[in-house]
Amino acid sequence: MRIALTIAGSDSGGGAGIQADLKTFQRFGIFGTSAITAITAQNTRGVSRWEALSPDLVRAQIDSVVEDLVPSAFKTGMLANAGIASSVAAAIRDHSLQNYVLDPVMVATSGDVLFEQDTIDVIRRDLIPRASLVTPNLHEAAILTGEEIVDEDGMSHAAETMMKGMGAQAVLIKGGHLDSGDRVVDILYDGDLRAFRSRRLDTTNTHGTGCTLSAAITAQLAKGESLHAAVRRSIDYVHNAIASAPGLGSGRGPLNHLAADS
Repeated sequence: MRIALTIAGSDSGGGAGIQADLKTFQRFGIFGTSAITAITAQNTRGVSRWEALSPDLVRAQIDSVVEDLVPSAFKTGMLANAGIASSVAAAIRDHSLQNYVLDPVMVATSGDVLFEQDTIDVIRRDLIPRASLVTPNLHEAAILTGEEIVDEDGMSHAAETMMKGMGAQAVLIKGGHLDSGDRVVDILYDGDLRAFRSRRLDTTNTHGTGCTLSAAITAQLAKGESLHAAVRRSIDYVHNAIASAPGLGSGRGPLNHLAADS
C-alpha cells in the first residue's frame, strides 16, 4: 500500500482539513499520514475559533512521519501563519519530498479566514516553486497573483502567472465560484491549457470540497497516475461526492467521501 501525507488543519466537524484528507486517501486505497498545523473549532455553520500549533511541533510531526513512513505524495492545506509555512518549506527541502499538491487554503467554505496575512509571501516564495500542482479557487488565485479574475481568460492568465512567474510545475484553478451558468469549469495549466467542465449542482453541501479534491489528486499521484488522469478522476469523484452528500448539519454540509469516481 502506498503512503500519502497531509499537512493541514484539523476540522472538528469532520468535513474538511485533515479529516477530509484522510477519508479521501482511504477511499482511494492509500495509507494516510498527517501533520496537523492548526486546531479549528467548527461545524457546518462556520469556524468559531482556531489556534495554530508551533512551527517546531509541525516540523516534528513531518520528521516523524517521513523518517519511517515515506510518502509517495503529499499535500498541504491550512498553513495558518508564516512561521508554519516556512517550517513546512524547510521540511520539504530537507527530506526531498516529491509529488507535492499545494492547496492554498485561506478561507473556509463558510467565509471564515484561516490564515495570517504574512503567510502569503512565504507561499509565493518558498512553496509554490516546490509544488507539482497548485489548486487555488478563484479567490485564492486572485490573492496570490494580485489579478482580478472574472472569466475563463482570467483563470487561464492567473494559472500561467503562477507557473511561469512563480515556478509551479502546474496549476489547477477551481471555477466553482465563477458565474458560468449551469456548468462549472476548472482550468489546468502545465504548459498546455485544458478546461474540465461539469454540471453545476444546486446544493449547499460543499464543505471541504477543495480539501477533498486536492487529497484525491494526491492519492492518485501517490499511485503513479499521470497529472491529467488524476485531475480528471478527482473532479469526477468530487462531483459525485457532492451529489451524494449525506445532508448533515444545518449549514454547508460535508461531502460523501465514499462516493464513486466515475
